[in-house]
This record gives sequence, C-alpha cells and structure tokens, in this order.
Amino acid sequence: MDWQELTNLTQGQPFVVERVRLAGSSVAIEGDFELPQLAQLNVEDQVFITAFVRCHGSIKEMERIFGVSYPTIKARLNRITQMLDFVETDPAPSRADIIERLRRGEITAQQALSELEGPA
Repeated sequence: MDWQELTNLTQGQPFVVERVRLAGSSVAIEGDFELPQLAQLNVEDQVFITAFVRCHGSIKEMERIFGVSYPTIKARLNRITQMLDFVETDPAPSRADIIERLRRGEITAQQALSELEGPA
C-alpha cells in the first residue's frame, strides 16, 4: 500500500503507525511513530508539493502544469505552508552541551549563563 492509498483510507483523520518492518528483512519495530509532516497532507497536497519540488520551485512551471494562475498557486502554497511546522536548522544548544563547553573551557561562565537564559 502506498501513501496515497493510506491517505485516502484515513480520509484526513489522524492516525498512528505502530509497526515498522524493514523492507527485505524480518526486522520489525513496534511503538507509536509520528508520520512526517508531508505524509500527513492530503493526497492532492502531496501531489502538489511533489510537483513543486520537481519544478525546482518554479511557479511559472506550476501554472503551466496545473493550468491555473499565479495567485492560485501562491494561495495553495500559503495554505499548505500554514499546515507545516518550521524546521529549525540551527537549534539552540542543550543545557548539557553548554555545561560541557564550559567545562572544557570553550566558553566563559558569563557566556554559559547567557546561553542558558536564551534569547532576550
């Protein structure tokens, strides 16, 4: 079963994956697994995002493929964007990381305190 079939079966209702089996192997892992954000989109939005990526983000090309106007493409992108969490590419260091850097002498006590307090 592919993601589109699964998405159609669930009809947009939230679901949890409880078992994962490695392809070509008898190794299986059980637990509660959260789906990636893109897999949680409906089938039409998954197809739209796939097309957008394949077009290298070209809205002109998306207009041609879907036969709709620039504002329609932008509106759909904005709607989908609202459903997706921002992925932090530079996460704040953990408390343990800060303390370890302080212990190694890489930062001063004042710098460690400042980092532990976070952004002002």
